[in-house]
Amino acid sequence: MQERAGADVHTVADLVHRAAGVDPDHLALVHDGSRLTWAELDDRVDRAAAALRGLGLAPGDRLLLQLGNTPDFPVLYCGALRAGLVAVPANTAYTGPELAHLLADSGARALVTSAVQVISATDRLRADVPALERVLVAAPSGPEGTLPLPGVLADARPDPTARHQPASGEELAVLLYTSGTSGRPRGAMLSHRALLANLDQCGEIRPTVATPADVLLLAIPLFHAYGLNPGFGMVAWAGATGVLVDSFDAAGSLQAMARHRVTNVPAVPAMYVQWADQPGLAEGFASVRLALSGAAPLPPPVLRRFAAAGVTVYEGYGLTETAPVLTSTLIGGLPKPGSVGRPLPGVELRLVDGTEDPDDTDDEDPDSDGDPGEIVVRGANLFSGYWPDGADGPDAEGWWATGDVAYADDDGDLHLVDRRKELILVSGFNVYPAEVEAVLADHPDVVEAAVLGEADPERGDETVRAYVVPRPGAELTEAGLLGWAAGSLARFKLPASVVFVDQLPHSATGKVSKARLRETRPTA
Repeated sequence: MQERAGADVHTVADLVHRAAGVDPDHLALVHDGSRLTWAELDDRVDRAAAALRGLGLAPGDRLLLQLGNTPDFPVLYCGALRAGLVAVPANTAYTGPELAHLLADSGARALVTSAVQVISATDRLRADVPALERVLVAAPSGPEGTLPLPGVLADARPDPTARHQPASGEELAVLLYTSGTSGRPRGAMLSHRALLANLDQCGEIRPTVATPADVLLLAIPLFHAYGLNPGFGMVAWAGATGVLVDSFDAAGSLQAMARHRVTNVPAVPAMYVQWADQPGLAEGFASVRLALSGAAPLPPPVLRRFAAAGVTVYEGYGLTETAPVLTSTLIGGLPKPGSVGRPLPGVELRLVDGTEDPDDTDDEDPDSDGDPGEIVVRGANLFSGYWPDGADGPDAEGWWATGDVAYADDDGDLHLVDRRKELILVSGFNVYPAEVEAVLADHPDVVEAAVLGEADPERGDETVRAYVVPRPGAELTEAGLLGWAAGSLARFKLPASVVFVDQLPHSATGKVSKARLRETRPTA
């Protein structure tokens, strides 16, 4: 059984070194035709750390990483931590202007990117962000003023004696930008303590989520909290093997899973939705002992489809600010549609109705009266607040309000209701969009649904508007859909209007982007 992080482990990069010491020839990463053992990965991390130091970067400096799921990401990520830098992962789809905000806000002195649209606009980026000193491109060559990453790494001289050791676990390791429900992204400050604590918490789950014998699918973007820590971080924690998938394709990923005999699948609902209709589903999941879903609720029909194929999918819940996992249906071992399970070992969770003090804890379980409440959490995995001054972080007693609303059923299992900020008030009654969306999405002719509140100035109230993606070829009407939904929803919860659209905007992990939907407000 894999041990906890241990006294000799102070960073995620130390987990790589530990795995190399335990079994240097064990396969660490697979990507297309390339294969790296733990010893080879550890050496590359040392080389990356030396290269970054050679660029004049000092402990505490921020390094922005805009890289896909290739070996470059874990090498540069762990290299940054080993050099004492703060890693700032960025979405590979971000354009120059979007990236400029992250660079300026974080004060990053250097950028490593594989994004063609950014590489071709480095002159403009430098003009917009004068503090940006170095731009490294993950390519053999790049525009004038940039440094090709392969050459920089090849010229580096590794020095294992120069590995950075944090002064304390509270030292900042990662700055992960998250936009929440609206507004410009804010940098969540994740310490070495938070990252390692969440890996240890996940490691306490039974059945064990990862062992050295396991092969994990790394298809969730590593720049996302889910892909970064419970994805790659868990591979390093266990000394397991990770199969990197840079561009997700349902059929191709199933073939890769079968070829590499993948045993553990951390994924997001959008991936399960696509897999469910693939003829290669059974073959791809033949070796899988643990299928996990997070980042958004898994549609119950998809959950049932996998169950019919003999695959149990365990769901979880977490946030970027919690490094990120908080709950899992693995706790208790009985997944049920709509539930995200129970808190991980070491995570305290309360449901607060707005009048309670989270420090007034009579027991360790979430409130079980069945009424929705805001999720408030405490644990070593929590972030240190938002960059740069730690604003809006945990309170003096360590509690942090997530902004998510949930209720606990009679078994103590948590069911998400919605974001507190997404709440719609209709004639004084609370309408949770997630509840309405779940009903609409259960219609056989609906692929996906999203619900927003619409201001009604004449009434001084709000109304519910649904945006629905119909199944191709379906003859779905607004009246027909609302009539069907009326069998499951109170009248005040029913959408006042339905807009049928070809698609909904999504985040990198397949979650519907409510912020982008608000911006566009499609009418047809």
